[in-house]
Amino acid sequence: MKPPSTQWTNILSRPSIPQTSRSWTCQQCTRRSLQINNTPRNPFSTTQLPYSQAGERAWRDRLQIQRLTIPPRHRKVAITAAVLFILSSAGLAFNECIHHLYVAAERSGRVGVTLAVCINEYRKVLKRSEEPNYDALLSACHKRCAQRTLEAMEKNGSIFIKLGQHLSSLNYLLPRKSLDEFFSEFERRPIGAASLAQVHVAVLKDTGEKVAVKIQHPSLDEWSKLDLALTGFVFRTLKRFFPEYDLTWLSDEMEHSLPKELDFREEGRNAERMKEYFSRVRGSPLVVPEVKWARRRILVMEYITGHRPDDLQFLDANGIDRDEVSAALARIFNEMIFGPGAPLHCDPHGGNLAVRLNPNKRKPRNFDIILYDHGLYRDIPTKLRRNYAHLWLAVLQMDEPAMRHYAYEVAGIGDDEFPIFASAITGRDFSVVKSNEVASRRNKEEKRNISDALGSGDLIEQLVQLLAKVPRVILLILKTNDLTRSLDENLQTREGPVRSFMILARYAAHCVYDEQVEKIQGSLIWPGNFVRWMGALGSYAKVAVKLRVYELYLSARRRMGFQASVLGGGVV
Repeated sequence: MKPPSTQWTNILSRPSIPQTSRSWTCQQCTRRSLQINNTPRNPFSTTQLPYSQAGERAWRDRLQIQRLTIPPRHRKVAITAAVLFILSSAGLAFNECIHHLYVAAERSGRVGVTLAVCINEYRKVLKRSEEPNYDALLSACHKRCAQRTLEAMEKNGSIFIKLGQHLSSLNYLLPRKSLDEFFSEFERRPIGAASLAQVHVAVLKDTGEKVAVKIQHPSLDEWSKLDLALTGFVFRTLKRFFPEYDLTWLSDEMEHSLPKELDFREEGRNAERMKEYFSRVRGSPLVVPEVKWARRRILVMEYITGHRPDDLQFLDANGIDRDEVSAALARIFNEMIFGPGAPLHCDPHGGNLAVRLNPNKRKPRNFDIILYDHGLYRDIPTKLRRNYAHLWLAVLQMDEPAMRHYAYEVAGIGDDEFPIFASAITGRDFSVVKSNEVASRRNKEEKRNISDALGSGDLIEQLVQLLAKVPRVILLILKTNDLTRSLDENLQTREGPVRSFMILARYAAHCVYDEQVEKIQGSLIWPGNFVRWMGALGSYAKVAVKLRVYELYLSARRRMGFQASVLGGGVV
C-alpha cells in the first residue's frame, strides 16, 4: 500500500488525535517525524514552530509524564510514609503540650487518690465508734491521713504549701533578660525561702546599692489555677461526706487572696502604702523596706536585716527589753486594725518580722521593728472596725450583754454561738472570759482544758462551723490576732499579756471616740454637743490615762530593778 501523504502525517501527529489513530502512520513516516529538528524555541520569538514540531514536543512531554508516574502498587507505601512523617513532626511539635497534660493529670490524680483513700478510711473508722478502743483507732486514722496529705502537698508543691501554712496558722521568674543587665552581683544561694518565693541578696548595677530580690518559685504561676481548682474540689467533696466540717470558706479565701499574692506589683503597692501610713504615726518604730521596682514575679527592695522577735538571746545580749518589743508590736498591729484608713498586714508571723538594734535611740526603746512580706493585705470597713472596737471594749469591761450585741453586729453571731466566738477572738477559755481574767497569763490547766476540748472533736466541729459563717475579713483579723498573741507569748515578757490588752483597749477606745465625735451635729459650742463631746472624751481618757499610769509604774519598777506585777481592777 502506498504511504499516506505528508499532509496526512501532520494531521495524524497532532496531540488532539487519539493514540489509537496512529495506526494510520507507517513506520517510515514515524521514524522521519522523530528525526525532526528539536531545537528549543526562543521564548522571545514571535515565529511559531512548525505544526509538526509542536506536536512532537507535546508527544515528548506525554512520554516523560508516563515515565514519572508511580506504579499503583507503590502508591499506598508512599502515602503511608508521608502520613507517618507528618505525624512524627506533629508529635515533636506538640511534645511540650503532651508533657504539660501528663503533669496536670499526675497532679490531679495525686490529689484525687489521696482524697478518696482518706475519705474511705475515715468512713470505715467512724463506723466503729462503739468499740472500746475507738479513740485510739481514730487517732491512728488522723495520723495516717495527715501523713498522706502532707506527702501529696509536698509533691505537688505550689499553692498546696501555702494551703498547709493557712491550715497550721489556725492554732519565671526574673524578666527574660540576663541578671547581669540588672545586678552587678547576685548571690545564688537564697537568704530566705517561703511557700511562694525566695529572697536573694544582690547589688544594683546602676547605683551599686545592696538590695533584697524576691523571686517567685518556678512553675508556681503555671499550676496555680489547677491547684486552686483541686483545693476547691477537695473541700467540696469533704463537705459532701462530712457536712459538719465545712472548710469551703478556706478555699474561697485562697481563690480571692492568692492571685493578689502572686502579683508582686500588688505587694510593692502594699509596702509603699504601709510605709507612707506609718510615716505619719509619731514615734512608731516600724520600718518598711523601700521598694526599688516591682514586676509581676520579681520584687526588688531595700536590703534591711534584723533578728526574729523570738530570738531572746539576741534581744538580751543587746539590751533590748522584751516587754518593750511586745508593747511595740501591740501598738503597730492595733494601729492597723483600729486606725482610720489603715492597711492591715494579715500574715505577721515570726518570719515576716525582725528586730534590729538602733543605737540612735535611748533604752528601753533602742530598736526598730522591720516588717516584710506585704502580699496579704486587707482594708477593714469603717463600720466593721468600730463595731469590733465596741466588742473588745465590752470584753475587757466584762459587759456580756454588750459583748453579745456587738458579736452579732460584727459577725452575725447568735447567742448559741457566742461562747465559741468569744474564745476564738480572745484565745481564752470562755470561763476565763466571763471571769474578767482575759488579760492574765494562760495557766497549764486552761491550756489542758482547751487541748482536751480540741481533742474530743466537739470544739473543732463548732469552730469550723463558726468560721464558715463569719465575714472573710473577720477571718483574717482573727488570724492576725492569733499570730500576734503567739509572738507575744514567745517573747516571754515579765508582766504577761496585760499590757498588750491595755494597749488594745486604748486603740479601741480611740476608735469609738472618733465615732462618737462624728455623730455630733453642728458646733461644739452648743451645750448639748459640748456635753456629748466631753462624755466621749472622758470615756477615752479613762482608758488612755490608766494605760499611761500603768506604763509609768512599770518604768519605775524597772529602774528600781523589780519585776513587774499586774495592777488590780482589770484592764479597763
